[in-house]
Amino acid sequence: IGSIMNVLETIAPPSLQESYDNAGLLIGTAADPCTGVLVTLDVTEAVVDEAITKGANLIVAHHPLIFSGLKRISPNNHVGATVIRAIRNGIAVFAIHTNLDNVLDGVNGMMAEKLGLIHTSVLVPKPGTLRKLYTFVPHTHLDQVREAIFAAGGGHIGNYQEVGFSVKGLGFFKAGPGANPFVGSVGERHYEEETKIEVIYPAHLEAGIVEALKAAHPYVEVAYDLVDLRNQGGEIGSGAIGEWEVAKSPEEALELVKEKFGLQVIRHTPFPKKLVKRVALCGGAGSFLISNALRAGADLYITADVKYHEFFGAEGRLILADIGHFESEQFTSDLLFGRLREKFPNFAVLKSLVETNPIKYFI
Repeated sequence: IGSIMNVLETIAPPSLQESYDNAGLLIGTAADPCTGVLVTLDVTEAVVDEAITKGANLIVAHHPLIFSGLKRISPNNHVGATVIRAIRNGIAVFAIHTNLDNVLDGVNGMMAEKLGLIHTSVLVPKPGTLRKLYTFVPHTHLDQVREAIFAAGGGHIGNYQEVGFSVKGLGFFKAGPGANPFVGSVGERHYEEETKIEVIYPAHLEAGIVEALKAAHPYVEVAYDLVDLRNQGGEIGSGAIGEWEVAKSPEEALELVKEKFGLQVIRHTPFPKKLVKRVALCGGAGSFLISNALRAGADLYITADVKYHEFFGAEGRLILADIGHFESEQFTSDLLFGRLREKFPNFAVLKSLVETNPIKYFI
């Protein structure tokens, strides 16, 4: 189970989840062997029964089964009943929620792909996601250390990899009693031709990058600095925005949304008198991003769980379209299924066939 978790946490690092969230391993033990994985949007008793029937002892869900604190576990509510059934049958439950919302190739990226958007980027980049590493390496080991940093994920900016800067200089130090210096002698100041390396990296990869640096560096005591940046990372944050290659009429735009998401109905604001080209997205409850979609120049903002009074703020400036919470995130299971099948092609990774949407429409 831990091996499956490692892959999922590489796709969407736990550090990217929001403070109110409860993603991760909610039921079970990472050290247990995994007999199969069942991917779903929500965890219900029916989904647990499906996992039992199909011989999968790990359920991977987008929505956490246990979201707020449980004071008692009772079969009198659906969460308690589902937790009891999972534990009794040895079913582990793992959630990958707002951390998957906050990566560009996660929930929102999948929505953008379904609609055929191009030039997609994060709508509201998350602050504090970029840092910079400074380190000093003897010329003889420059390539070795630089490659180790890159292999660990350093030097990645947007569509560019292995990005950095280096400059030659003169380092000096005096080794004290008990030291075993790679160069120089104890008690004597030593001067060494060194290269300073500067590399930007995603903050959530810091531990692995520092570990790789120390393993590849020849010095016993490695000199390095880790610096917080105010720069915003372009691939981590809330929502997404892209555009259609050819602008559409409002009717054409919503007809396409309806077709691609298999919708029976869309709640939306009145159509403004302009074409739709720039489209903002947020899977799930996304009304908190309406003002950001407006500032970004979106002609259409697709999300869910919009309250009555929240529709007024967008009227006349963009089309605000509420397509439903389940409907907006329904392809998340496809996303997780595909990623896990890539990593474990010979292992039982299954997609749930249970319809978990609790909302029906009487038409």
